[in-house]
Amino acid sequence: MRVVIAGAGSVGRSIARELLSHDHEVMLIDKQPAAMRVAQVADADWLLADACELSSLSEAGTDGCDVIVAATGDDKVNLVVSLLAKTEFGVPRTVARVNNPKNEWMFDSSWGVDVAVSTPRIMTAMVEEAVAVGDLVRIFTFHQSGADILELTLPPDSPLIGRRVGEVRWPPDTVLAAIVRGPLPIAPSIDDTLEAGDELLIVTGREVDEDALQRLLVTGE
Repeated sequence: MRVVIAGAGSVGRSIARELLSHDHEVMLIDKQPAAMRVAQVADADWLLADACELSSLSEAGTDGCDVIVAATGDDKVNLVVSLLAKTEFGVPRTVARVNNPKNEWMFDSSWGVDVAVSTPRIMTAMVEEAVAVGDLVRIFTFHQSGADILELTLPPDSPLIGRRVGEVRWPPDTVLAAIVRGPLPIAPSIDDTLEAGDELLIVTGREVDEDALQRLLVTGE
């Protein structure tokens, strides 16, 4: 897979190193000469240019890439890069970094964004997930589809404890994607039994009533 990353700061370089370790091709673009720390990601291709310019994206080979990642520290730049990648180059998938959570509402398909990643929101979710037992926590939202990934840790008094997954009447458009039990992730089958302390990872559609889902998991209603 070929990936173009706009923004060669610490975030962009970290993403590049991770992708390269999985044998993907990576091009890093940044307009700041100080960001050209080529030795830190020596296996990537580098381009000193403004990613908001069509000529720069063309020179980076955006028309032949599979994914573009807009990872700069400027939300306006990330939106422009995503829009140009999608509308001018037909990039199949765009991933954009959201620096200010107040701007998250703009990071959707109208600006060419397939996946928006808000670091503050993810960190908040991780904090809530660590302390909240019996509360649904939204981990991630797919902006293109509106689907959510939710997490809930089953409290010891949940009536679902001891019941098989297949016995639970899950709401429509709701899928139990994984059970995390201690250090082990489990791909749930209908015969798996729920236990106290299980972390449930649930994928829901945009119309699912989260309050009703939490009541089902916590009180069995």
